[in-house]
Amino acid sequence: MHDITARIWAEAQKTREDIILGLRDFIAAGEGGEDGIQDLFCRKAEALGCDITSSSYHPTDVILVEEFAGSAAIDPQERISVVAHAKAGGKGRSLILFAHPDCEKFIDAQGWAHDPFKGEIIDGKLYGWGVADDLSGIAAGLQAIALLHALRIRPAADVYVASTPSKRHARGVSHLLQNGLQADAAVYLHPAESGVGLQEIKGFTSGQIEFRIEIEGLAPPTTEPHQTAFAHKGINAIDKAYLIWEALKRLDEERSATVRHPALDAEIGRSTNLMVSHIDAGSASRLTRGADRCILGAALSFPPTETLESVRLAIETAVAQAAAKDAWLSLHPPKLIWDSGVAGAETVSEHDLVTSAMAAIQSVSGVRPWINPMHTGSDIRNPIVQKAIPTIGLGPRCGNLAQNGALNEWVDPDDHVRFVAATAIIIATWCGLEPIPAAV
Repeated sequence: MHDITARIWAEAQKTREDIILGLRDFIAAGEGGEDGIQDLFCRKAEALGCDITSSSYHPTDVILVEEFAGSAAIDPQERISVVAHAKAGGKGRSLILFAHPDCEKFIDAQGWAHDPFKGEIIDGKLYGWGVADDLSGIAAGLQAIALLHALRIRPAADVYVASTPSKRHARGVSHLLQNGLQADAAVYLHPAESGVGLQEIKGFTSGQIEFRIEIEGLAPPTTEPHQTAFAHKGINAIDKAYLIWEALKRLDEERSATVRHPALDAEIGRSTNLMVSHIDAGSASRLTRGADRCILGAALSFPPTETLESVRLAIETAVAQAAAKDAWLSLHPPKLIWDSGVAGAETVSEHDLVTSAMAAIQSVSGVRPWINPMHTGSDIRNPIVQKAIPTIGLGPRCGNLAQNGALNEWVDPDDHVRFVAATAIIIATWCGLEPIPAAV
């Protein structure tokens, strides 16, 4: 296997410019939106001899497993998932490679210093709209198959390369899994948001819940435009929200002492956090009027050892207990609004898929990666929770992601080449290889 690893890496270096040009093709296709990217994906997959399956679906029809989202968070329009199937004799272990073609919506005059659809390379950075989120991953799956074909070899087991929507709870890979897509393992191809590229592997993702709490107050009984003198006659929703805030802080402290995971503890010394991140009450232009409503917004992260329902119950209980102790809130209980939530997932570091990926990355970069446990809500969770399929994620160095409100999104083109080679080596070590027949 060492020989084939060396051959794959040598071929990647030899065809470096073609690999980068292929990524730039997807950046250019992005000007036509998601449809343009999917069309190019199909054409490139067909050129590799893959069988193509396209399926349309509505995200709202996908069954949620350890996940929820309010209707406002879901884009309900029909979407299309595409699977390129590289067929084999089935002698080895099968593999799913998946990435998402949907980028943040492009709006003109974004203030970019580079043309978003030309794939300009300047000072070791390849710029493009959505290149890090996730056109690099879309390109890499097919490019890894192409690398093997260039060496006249192919996977000995089935490989499924899926281009499937993800953003705004599109749930494309879950749709595919629920409609029969199955394999022995899966790899999520996506540049690392942490910015360290192939120095890390995603094999662990925390769960997260986003929620709001609406607290009702009561305006003072006066028709006066200035209510300050009457404030004691009303119920200030901000005062009552402070009681709920205190309850959430107590819950956070209690959980930090009892909810532990060794990977998170080793990385940051804490395994769960509850953060109150937003407050909406009153009017900044009318400071003499009381707040008759206050909304707290918060998020809670939790390790894969906890279920989504158990965490949600803990929040409900903390809020209900605090409300029961207050005369006003006991009669006017706070309203919990659940915006979205996903459970965590993990593929243990001893798994063959992880060790294969670590060896593959080390062979092309000279650096042995580590499992970064600090990715929350990563899509690696989907095959794990849907079908118990061991899943990891990896990708090249990147920065300035549009999803974070930044400009001039980029990936390291050399790291993308290493990414493609590492993916091909993972296929080789996980699936096994066989020669391509002369007639193929």
